[in-house]
Parts: sequence; C-alpha cells; structure tokens
Amino acid sequence: MTNAWLTARFSENTRVRSELRLALYTGNLLSELQRTAVVPLLLARDPALIGSLNSNDFSTTSARLIAAQKEIGAASIRLLDASGRTVGSTDRYQIGTNNVLAPFYVEALRSSETVFTVTNRGGGAYEFTYSRAVIADGRTLGVIVVGADLSRLERSWAGISDAVAVTDSEGFIILATEPRWRGLTMPEALAVRDAPSAIQRAFQVTADWTALPIDAYVQGRAVMQAEARIPFRGWRMTSFTTYASVREQVNAVLALEIMGFAILLAGTFYVLSRRARSQSVAYMRESADLRALNMRLTREIAERERMQKELRVAEQTVQQSSKLAALGEMSAGVSHELNQPLAAMKTYLAGARLLLQRGRAEEALSSFQRIDDLIERMGAITRQLKSYARKGGEAVEPVDLRAAVSSALTMMEPQLRSRTIRVTRNLPRGTVMVMADRIRLEQVIINLLRNAVDAVRDRRDARIEITVEAATNAYVLVRDNGPGISDLEKLFEPFWTTKKPGEGTGLGLAISSSIVADFGGRLTAHNEDGGGAVFAVELPLLKPGQAQQTLAAE
Repeated sequence: MTNAWLTARFSENTRVRSELRLALYTGNLLSELQRTAVVPLLLARDPALIGSLNSNDFSTTSARLIAAQKEIGAASIRLLDASGRTVGSTDRYQIGTNNVLAPFYVEALRSSETVFTVTNRGGGAYEFTYSRAVIADGRTLGVIVVGADLSRLERSWAGISDAVAVTDSEGFIILATEPRWRGLTMPEALAVRDAPSAIQRAFQVTADWTALPIDAYVQGRAVMQAEARIPFRGWRMTSFTTYASVREQVNAVLALEIMGFAILLAGTFYVLSRRARSQSVAYMRESADLRALNMRLTREIAERERMQKELRVAEQTVQQSSKLAALGEMSAGVSHELNQPLAAMKTYLAGARLLLQRGRAEEALSSFQRIDDLIERMGAITRQLKSYARKGGEAVEPVDLRAAVSSALTMMEPQLRSRTIRVTRNLPRGTVMVMADRIRLEQVIINLLRNAVDAVRDRRDARIEITVEAATNAYVLVRDNGPGISDLEKLFEPFWTTKKPGEGTGLGLAISSSIVADFGGRLTAHNEDGGGAVFAVELPLLKPGQAQQTLAAE
C-alpha cells in the first residue's frame, strides 16, 4: 500500500517539475533566437562594412566581425559579397569560400528582411543562421550571415534533464542532447537503442517493478515524456525524464518501514538474550581452559624472548657478512690501486740502479724516497681494509664525523673511480664529535654511499653529495640525483629492496638503521622535489665531560 500510494504521488511531482523545466527551456531558446535575430539588421547598416564592400578592401573586416562576435555572443559572423564569396569571417578557414548556392545567401537576396535558415551540415550537425542583404544606394552589395549559438543550450540541457529534443515543422529533430537523434523523426530516434547487456536487462526488470505509466524507453530506461510547442516556425520541444528519482524516494520510505520492523525484531531478540544470561554458570567450566591458555602464553613469551636474543646474534653476523661482501666488491678496485704503486716502484728501482752505476748517488736517493712514499700509500690502503674487515664491538668512543666520512670515501674510492660520478664533499672546518663505534659508523656511511652509487648508475650527469652539519645534533647527509625512493614506508624493513635479484639482500638499510639507533640517533630518508633521494644520519653531539663518564663506566 505504501509503495502504490507513494509511487503515484512522487510520479506526479516529477512530471510537474519536468513540464516546468520544459517551459524554461522553451523560453531560453526563444530568447537566444530573438537576441540573434537583431544582429544582421545592425551589421547590415554598419558604415564600415558597407565601405569595405564598396572599396573591396577587406583587411580589417574580419577583425571587426570578431569584435562584434565577442560583444554579441553569436556562434559565427560572415560577410559575403555580391558574388557569394566570403570576404570576412570570425572563422578564418571560411574566408574565400563560395556560398552562392547556400540557402542563407539565396533567401537573403530574395527578401528585404532578415531571414532564418536551418542548414544540415551532415553528420547530425545543424547550422542555425540569420542572414540579411547589405543594401546601399539601391544596390545589393552583399549578405551578412550571423550564426545562432544553440549548441550552448544543448549542453546546458544535458547537464539537468535526461534527454531533450527539438523538432522542426516537418517532424525532424534539429536539436537534441543525444547526438544520434539529430536528423531523425521522433519514432526513429526512440528506436535507436544499443543492444542491452545482461546487467541492463536486469536493471530493466527492476525499473518496471512499480508498473508506472511508461511513456517511452531511452537507452533501455523507462521514461516519462513531456511535450511543448515553441512559438517559432512550428517547432516543438520534447523532454524525457527517468523514474530514477521516484524509485529513490519510494525506496527510502520503504527502507524506513523495514528498519522499524528490524528494530522490533532486535528488541525481541534482546529480551530472549536476557534470559540466556541466567545460564552464565556454564562459563565457569571454561576457567580451566583459560588457565591452560595462560600457561601456554607464558611459554610463548619466554620462547619469544629467546628468539629475540638469537636474532640479535644473527643480526651481528649478518652485519659482518655484509661488510665482507662489500669488501669483496672493492677488492678489484683495490688491486688496481696496488698495481699502480708497484709499477711505479719498478720504474724507480730501474732508474736508481742506472743512477748508481753512473755514480749519481744523490739523485738515486730521491728515487728511493719516492719508493718509500709509494710503500706508505700501499700500507694505508691495506690498513683501511684490515680495519673495515675487523668485526666492530659494542664499545663507543669519541669519533670525529669528518674523519669517518673521509675514511668511508677512501674505502669507496675504487668504486667511485670506476664510474663517471661527481662527488661533492661539504665538511665544516671544526671537529664534529659524537659517541660511536668508528668501525660500525663507517659501515653505515659506506652502505649509504653504495646505495647512492647504485641509484645514479644510469644517469649521465651522476652526482653524489655528502655533507656534515652540526646544530643541536650532528648530521651526515648523503644526496644523489637518482630516480628517488618508490616506497618510503617499507624502506627500512628487512629483506625489502628495489634492486634486481642477486644484486642486494634488502638488509643494508635495516642494519644501518639499527646501528644508528644503538648510538642514540636515527636514520631517515626522503625524496627531493627536483628528483633524487636524501639519507640523513642524526647523532647526538658529544657533550663536554661525556667521554670521561663513558670510559669510567666501562
């Protein structure tokens, strides 16, 4: 009963609103036509246009027509000479075209008044024009043609109504929100429908459940049809409105009724549940299960603590393995660095031998001094490798961040030289002291530099910048101009990596973050606006007297 009564009521309201909208659309259409109808009369008396036709000078005609179009808001304005050739237009592609057979040209020459013509341009497009002959001193100089912008009204109709169509006196559709309807009669237009899919057929069944008085079908939907006469050349306007709003309003009221019954049923179940609570004695039987569960949880907690201790030991082992893997990658570059001093030493020894044979001992001593410098350089390289390969401890000591960065760059020098990478180092003049394990801190910086080198692998102008800053805390910033970080949330998760299989384990950043956290700092990362990524190591600055307190505690 609710459904039948509300359906009839809401359907009548929808039909009344549709008829009111139709009257508004008709008024807008007449207003647009009447406003455009005055334009040809004004332009046909324009002295500038008459002078252009008399002198055949049309250099400024198009500009004048464009200015008039902006003031009036017409779709287009054209000026034709006596031979039908377009000599001025708001559309430069129309200039020079011949319209001697066009209806708006022929009808304007036959009449001394403004004439209205509808031209089918093909493809379902119509042109609505007002034209008038330009007459001066009893001679017909040309024709002014003004196009009415009715497509703007079509677009506004499409945004409010479901479908609107305007038919001429012969019954053909000349304006429609459905482009496929133009050029057809109304029965033919309503027959133009896509083959409905299974979902559309199901929707059709649900759309007709109310047995509404369906006037027509548009795009597979039942619609109500309203028609109005336009007092202009026998035109008629037809609008189609769906019953979607009717169904929504009726369903809303029905939903409220169903909700009321549901609340009543819920109240009944609540009363029954109150009775069931009297049987709560049975819950006491579950107390034994709860005690057993408590004991099992206790055992699981102890097992978890044991696993955490083992995980910490495994993490230290993985850190050392990562260092040794990096050491293996650097071995090729280091061998190259050692081969160069060895070759130079061989050359100096040969020169010294020759100098000694010739009795030039003082010059030979300079060669031996150069050999000693090369040996010192080779010793520095091997000492760096030994210190990096040694497993770091838990003890911390005062460390200068500048020295740690310089040592890390020295270890990375073979890899940086093997590629075309511009490395910029920004270090303050004064010391930047922090409490850390030097070996582990250098491992973190080397890991960030290796990631930066991998990030700029495919860049022609590869750049890496490492900066040391001191403010409230100490900072080490490593910037690159690579593609950036795709997922910042998973960046420090173990075994997550963007490298190809076999190129990375996904543990480097997770281990580095853990090392920095052990030193009381944190490791963060973000993407630059111009591209590239920035990794920041933040550590507390060494306070006066802190080193002595730490050594005393140890």
